[in-house]
Amino acid sequence: MNNDFSEFKLQNRLRQIKHVLLVLSGKGGVGKSSVSVQLAISIIANNPNAKVGLLDVDLTGPSLPRMLGLEGSDVHMSDDGWVPVYLNATGPNNNGGGVLACMSIGFLLKNSRESVVWRGPKKNAMIKQFLGEVRWGDLDYLIVDTPPGTSDEHISLLESLRPLLLPQPPSLPPLPTLSSLLVSTPQAVALLDVSKELSFVRRTQLPLLGLIENMSGYVCPHCGDIVGVFGQGGAEDFCRIQEEKKHSKVEGEGGGCAFLGRVPIDPQLVGLLDDSVVLPPASLVDQSAQLAGDATGVEEGDMKNAEGRKSLVERYSQIPSFKIMKDLTAKVLTLIDEQHAQRDATPSA
Repeated sequence: MNNDFSEFKLQNRLRQIKHVLLVLSGKGGVGKSSVSVQLAISIIANNPNAKVGLLDVDLTGPSLPRMLGLEGSDVHMSDDGWVPVYLNATGPNNNGGGVLACMSIGFLLKNSRESVVWRGPKKNAMIKQFLGEVRWGDLDYLIVDTPPGTSDEHISLLESLRPLLLPQPPSLPPLPTLSSLLVSTPQAVALLDVSKELSFVRRTQLPLLGLIENMSGYVCPHCGDIVGVFGQGGAEDFCRIQEEKKHSKVEGEGGGCAFLGRVPIDPQLVGLLDDSVVLPPASLVDQSAQLAGDATGVEEGDMKNAEGRKSLVERYSQIPSFKIMKDLTAKVLTLIDEQHAQRDATPSA
């Protein structure tokens, strides 16, 4: 009975979300978290009214709180579950009404240097809580930043999200569509591990949008040109080979893997994310406190300090790699829209 209730509650939460996107890679250190953050900010830059959630399920190495300048923020409890931490990405006046809601185990630790030493069952329980107990509200996109590999966290995610891939009864509101994208650097070692993640995607029949080659070249801080210091094109070659085998009947080979684009190393992006760590709390929209019944919100002095500071979206839109990521994000959203259209055209169960 408890399992049935938990499943019912989970699906009710998910019905408030239009699309769930898993950011995957078999290799650590390829920039999944930075790609997840850039996707979320780029979506809001393209559409200031967008409602985006960022879920960090890298339980042993959470990085989203630090990258977004949210370290030290608290997760509040309401009558309807945990309230995520909200970031005002568009400025103190929240022009446009967009939402960026974040959840990470980093918000639940006493300090950012505390280690998480958990076995699989406890990890699985936490991921199910993140999906079923967090009051995400209405979201256009929930972007899930996953840890490297194909272990407990990934299996738990897919088990919880499996109903999204099944035919749905027409009598109920639709569940969100679900897809994934892979992130790799151009090097052969990283692509070897990504090939294992691609195998995982195929074995679990998880819809795949394609692959992003991250850290592809270096943006010169003086002239803005992109220089291939660490190599370029490895991921594109990998995708070309996969696309040639797209219709293969050999087990584990078919399906292809589209190349979505390259994102260079941008020193200004590094500076932006590092700078967000030391910004005062005025960068926050303390909606989480208000939803939990705490009317104090952000201190008035902090809000005055925020008035003269550019928003995260404004600062991000000024870095050289923004246009690259903006175009790449538009491509990802087009593929998601196509997935929605295909789902809507398919007869329900």
